[in-house]
Amino acid sequence: MRTLPISDPGDPPGRCGEAPFASGRYPTDVRSYILGTPMKVQANFLENLVKQASDFLVKRTVRRGLLEITSDVRAWLDDQSITSGLVTIFCTHTSASLLIQENAAPEVRSDLEAFFDKIAPEDPALYDHDDEGPDDMPAHLKAALTQVQLSIPVIDGRLALGTWQGIYLFEHRRRPHERRIALHVLGE
Repeated sequence: MRTLPISDPGDPPGRCGEAPFASGRYPTDVRSYILGTPMKVQANFLENLVKQASDFLVKRTVRRGLLEITSDVRAWLDDQSITSGLVTIFCTHTSASLLIQENAAPEVRSDLEAFFDKIAPEDPALYDHDDEGPDDMPAHLKAALTQVQLSIPVIDGRLALGTWQGIYLFEHRRRPHERRIALHVLGE
């Protein structure tokens, strides 16, 4: 691959890196300059180089707690034929969130759930917002303290998770909900 010139000896002072393109001595399309190919060929090359896909994963929760979704995300990624890239997972709700956490010992999950219940208890005296019941505001707090988006590298076609890591949907409401999780992958 050719590199872009930082400056040209004929450039006026203060125009370092800008003048070769502005003067017309080089193509104005940087990608065309880097690839050294006509635009039509270049467009086909770029389309084959970078792929992306997106979809929604819909999960029905039955109770408050952690629901592992690693196998669902892996199955979706396998269908995309991406060997190297980045998966983004986004929870589209304000009373549920996402975590990467240990998937071997169930006590880790129960301890996490108990911890979050302690720091955001269902106590109507603590909150003004209770439009959907006493677990409504605690659910929003738990979602705010965790995360609704995860980014996971894809290496050799696989999620680059550690040995004991799993991807979890963390339901913060007591009653069942249908949760939509956006999936997006960008890579090659």
